[in-house]
Amino acid sequence: MSNRVFAAYGIGLNRSEMAKHCPTAKLLGATELKNFKLAFRGGNACAVASIEKTKGVSAPALLWEINSQDETALDRWIGVPELFRKDTVKIRLNGVTLDALVYIMIGNKPLNRPSAFYYSTLLEGYKATGLDTDILKAAIQNKYPNAADA
Repeated sequence: MSNRVFAAYGIGLNRSEMAKHCPTAKLLGATELKNFKLAFRGGNACAVASIEKTKGVSAPALLWEINSQDETALDRWIGVPELFRKDTVKIRLNGVTLDALVYIMIGNKPLNRPSAFYYSTLLEGYKATGLDTDILKAAIQNKYPNAADA
């Protein structure tokens, strides 16, 4: 398998966490997952990030170049096929449209809050990358003022 692009919108936004799990992954830059919203689903105080199709909003993501070993490590770390499934979305990087691997939660778990540790790990990733932390805060509160169907 050749290298591919992984669009991280959750824990993969945290560079130190990615370095632990996928030490050969190369950071390519930031992008937006257009018409996707960030949502936290799962049990109360243990929900995790996923993305959901929603017109009019975007979820920030970091793009990583990964190899097959990185992808296998991501599958284990993220929980494929028990919790997440793999999908491909179109993204833009430096004016070029590419296919990117994303992980999307399986099933219809309830909207809930993540643990303080998980949230702080994501927040650290957002801040280190210069991403808009208001998007993360809106996802915690499940508020999307610009969403067409929210």
